[in-house]
Amino acid sequence: MNKPKRTPLKPWSIEAVVDGNRLRVQLSAAALDHLGDEKAARARALDLLKGALFRGRLIAQERLESGAGGLDCSHLLAAVQDQVISALYDFTTTHVFRARNPTAAERLSVCATGGYGRNSMAPSSDVDLMFVRPIKDASWAESVIEYMLYMLWDMGLKVGHASRTISECLRAAREDMTIRTSVLETRFVCGDKLLFRELEIRLRKDLFDGTAADFVAAKLAERDNRHRRTGESRYMVEPNIKDGKGGLRDLHTLFWIAKYIHGTDDVSQFVEKGIFSREDMKHFNQAAEFLWTVRCHLHFLTGRAEERLTFDLQPEMARRMGYGDRADNPAVERFMKRYFLVTKQVGSLTRILSARLELDRQKAAPRGISRFFASPQKAKLLDDPRFVEDHGRIGFAHPDQIADDLSALIDIFKMADELDLDMDPSALARVTSMAAKGRIMRDDPKSVASFLAVATSKKDPARALGLLNEAGLLGKFVPEFGRIVGQTQFNMYHHFTVDEHTLRGIANISDIEHGRLSKELPVSTELFPRIANRRALYLAMLLHDVGKGEGDQQIEGAKAATIACRRLGLDAEEVDLVAWLVGHHLIMSEVAQRRDIGDPKTITDFAATVGTLERLRLLLVLTVADIRAVGPGVWNDWKAQLLRDLYKLTEATLRGGRSDEGFVRRQLKAQADERRAQALIDPILAEFFTSLEDAYWLGFDTDQQKWHGAEVAKALHEEAPFWLASRPAPSRGATEVLVLSPDQPGLFAALTAVFAQAGANVIDARVHTSKGGQAFDVFALQDQSGAAFGEGRQDAVDRLFIRLRAVLASDGKQNAVAPLAQQASSIKKPTNRTAAFAIEPVIMIDNEGAAFDTIVEVSGRDRPGLLADLAQVFEDEGLNVTSAHIDSVGERATDAFYLRDRGGLKLLDARRITVLKERLIGVLAEAETTEGPSLLSRRKLARARASSRR
Repeated sequence: MNKPKRTPLKPWSIEAVVDGNRLRVQLSAAALDHLGDEKAARARALDLLKGALFRGRLIAQERLESGAGGLDCSHLLAAVQDQVISALYDFTTTHVFRARNPTAAERLSVCATGGYGRNSMAPSSDVDLMFVRPIKDASWAESVIEYMLYMLWDMGLKVGHASRTISECLRAAREDMTIRTSVLETRFVCGDKLLFRELEIRLRKDLFDGTAADFVAAKLAERDNRHRRTGESRYMVEPNIKDGKGGLRDLHTLFWIAKYIHGTDDVSQFVEKGIFSREDMKHFNQAAEFLWTVRCHLHFLTGRAEERLTFDLQPEMARRMGYGDRADNPAVERFMKRYFLVTKQVGSLTRILSARLELDRQKAAPRGISRFFASPQKAKLLDDPRFVEDHGRIGFAHPDQIADDLSALIDIFKMADELDLDMDPSALARVTSMAAKGRIMRDDPKSVASFLAVATSKKDPARALGLLNEAGLLGKFVPEFGRIVGQTQFNMYHHFTVDEHTLRGIANISDIEHGRLSKELPVSTELFPRIANRRALYLAMLLHDVGKGEGDQQIEGAKAATIACRRLGLDAEEVDLVAWLVGHHLIMSEVAQRRDIGDPKTITDFAATVGTLERLRLLLVLTVADIRAVGPGVWNDWKAQLLRDLYKLTEATLRGGRSDEGFVRRQLKAQADERRAQALIDPILAEFFTSLEDAYWLGFDTDQQKWHGAEVAKALHEEAPFWLASRPAPSRGATEVLVLSPDQPGLFAALTAVFAQAGANVIDARVHTSKGGQAFDVFALQDQSGAAFGEGRQDAVDRLFIRLRAVLASDGKQNAVAPLAQQASSIKKPTNRTAAFAIEPVIMIDNEGAAFDTIVEVSGRDRPGLLADLAQVFEDEGLNVTSAHIDSVGERATDAFYLRDRGGLKLLDARRITVLKERLIGVLAEAETTEGPSLLSRRKLARARASSRR
C-alpha cells in the first residue's frame, strides 16, 4: 500500500482560527463585567485565553492529521500563541496595570525567542519569551511581566523567560553563546515596537557584525558535543528527532549560521544569498517538512514533548505518516528508512554550508576544529596533481575538471586513506553533488580498482567507506549496498541501520587485523595472519546483509554478492568464496549458540558445510565482527567462548582431512577418552563419572571438569542427599551452578522455575545422569542485565541456593514446581515497550541434527519464566532434557532443547510430535497479545510484525 493521496488543504488565516480583535473585546467585557472583583475578572480572562489556545491547537491537529504537514502545523501554533500573548498583554496593560500617561520607563517589548522566535512551535514546545525593558529599575514593567507569566503558567504552558534591558541583552549575549543564539532568533510579538527595533539594531551593530567566525566555530563545536551526547551515529534505530545527528537541531544550526552571517531569517533568501543552490534548498525544505511533521505527530500522539522515536511509537507513527506494508517491507521499516535518508540529507546540507563558508573565508579555524575550515595559505599540490593538501585535509585541485575524470571521485578517498588526511568539506560536497555519476563509474576499470583498494585498505577502510556512504557515492557505485542504506529492522536486537552496522563490522575486522582486540579476541587475532584471502573477507562483510528485505537474507544475499563481485572484476573462485561467506554468515553463530557442540553430529555437519580451514578462519572472523557490530551489550564472553569451542573442535576435524560422521565420532571419542582417563585417576570419582557419555567430556573444558570432580568428591565424602555449588566463570560472562541430586521426574522443570523466580536467566544447561541414577546438571546463569548472576552480590546466590534446597528437599518435584512456575511466569503480558512487536511463534523439530536426541527449537516472545513453562511441557509429555541452549535476540527468545523420551530414545511418534507442538505454541501464545502498546491516555497504538532477520 502506498501513502494515500490527500486533497491539499486551503491555507489557514489566523483570524479564522483565533480572532484577536474579538478575543480582546471579550477580555475587556470580562474586566468590565467583574469591575471591582479582580479575582473573578482574572478567572474569566483565563478561561477565554485557554479557550483560544485550545481551539488553535485543535485546528492545528486536525489539519496535521488531514495532511497539512508539520511546517503548517508549527507556524499555526506559533501564530495562535502570538494572538493569545498579544491579547493577554493588552488586557494586562489596559485593565490591570494601566499606565494612563506612560513615562519613558513605562515601556515594554514582548519578544519570542527560540523556536517560537522562528515562528515554529511543536505542540508541546516551551514558550520562550524575552521581555525587553528600557531601564533596569522599571517597576511597572516588572508588574506586567509577573502578571503575564502567572497567567501563562495557569494556562498550563511551559514558559522559558528572561527580562533584560538592551544593554543587559548585549552583555549576556556577548558572554554566553547560548544566549547569543537565543537573541539571534528574537522576534517582536507585542508591546513597544520601537524598543524592539532599537534592540535589533544594537545586536547587529554591536555584537553580530565582525564576530561570525566565533559564532560559527561555537555552533559547530556545540553540534559535535550534542551528537556525542545522543550517539555519534545518525543511524541509531530509536533516534532523537530533535537533538540526534541529522535531526531538527542540525537544520536549526544551518539556519543560525546563515542568519548570523547574512542577516536574513527568511529561508527563501538562502538561494539569493548564495548559501544553497536551488536543489539544495529543495532538499532543505523537504527535510524540514518531514522532520517537523514527525515531531508534531509525536507530540500530539504522546501528549508531551517526546523527541525520541521509540519502538513502541514507530508503528503508530508510520500509520499516521501514511505508510503501508509493501511485500517484505513493513510500513514501520519503510517509514524509518525514509527518516534515516532525510537525516543523511541534512548531513549533506551541513557539508555544503561548510564548503560555502570556506570558500567565502568567513572565519579562521580556531584550534580544535581546524578540520572544518581552510587556512588562507596556499594549498600544497600532492604527487597526484588532481589533489591538494591544506592543513591535513585533502581537496580537489581543479573541481571544475572532475567531470572529465570521474575516477577522481573515488581516488580522493583512496589518497585520503593512504596519506591519513581528512576530507575537505568542499571536496566532500562536490562528491555528494556528483554521486549519481557512480552508475557510470561501475564500468570504469580504474574506478573499480580504486574502490577495491579503499574497501580492503590495510589502514582504515571503515572510515573511507563511511565517507563514501555519507556522500551518497557508495550506494550508487555498489547498488546492492545502496538498497540497504538507511534500512532498519523492526526488532530490539539491532541498534543501527543495516548500512551503519555493516561499516561497524568492517571496522571490527580492521581492528582484529591490526591486533587492537587481541585481549578480547585472542583466537581471531592469532589466526588472522593465516588467512589467505583477506580481500574476500572485507568484501563479504561489505555485502553480508545486502539480501535483507528480499526474502531469505542469506540466499538472496549470496545472489546479490555474486553479481556485485563479478561486476567488480573478481575471478570465479573469489566470487564463489565471497558468495559462500555471505550465504553462510549466520551459520557459525547459530550452531555455537543453539546446538550442542559436544555432540559429534553437530561438528560433523558443520565441518561438512564449511569444508576447508580457510573458510573456517574467514567465517570465524566474519561472525565475530558481525555480532560485535550489532550494538552495545550484544557481544559477551559467553558467545566468545562458544565460538572458540566450535572453532577448535571443527579445526581439529578439518585438519584430520575427513568430515564424515564415523571419522569425526572416532576422533572426538578419542579426545573424550583422553580427558576421561586424565580425570578418573581417583577411584571414587571414577565410579561416578565413568558412565557419563562422551558429550560430557567434550562439552566442558578441563578446568570445568576439575571443578566438577572436586565438588562431586565433597558430596560423596559427606554422603549428602543433594549438593549445590557455584562459581564465577568470567571467561564466559556467567555464573556456573552445579546441581547433584537423585534424578526424578520434574527435576529440570523445578530447577528452571527456581532460577526464573530468582531473576536468573539460564543461558546454557547441560543435563547428565550417572549410572547410579544421580542427576548431574550444570547451568550457566546471567542476570537481567546480561552480567554474571550474583556478580559482586553473593547474597543473590545465597538466596537462590535457599530456594533450590527447598525444592530438592521436597518429596515430589512435580508438586513443588507448579506454584514456583506460576510465580516465575506471572508476568506473561509484554511490557508497553515490547507490545509494539507482533511476534509469530515458531516451533521446529529436527530428528536429523543429533545422533540420539530430538532437537526442538522454540522461538517466540521472551519473558520471565518462559524456560520454566517450556520445561514443564517437556515433563508433562514424558520427555527428558539432555541439554538446553538459550539464545535471546532482543524481544525474541530462540531456545534449542535436546530431548529423549523416558526410554532414552528420540521422539519419533507423529501424534506425540503434533501434541508437543500444540502445547509449546500454547505456552508462547500466553505472552502474546493482539493489542499494541498504550499511552497514559489509554489510547491503543498500532503494532507491527517483529523482524526475525539477524
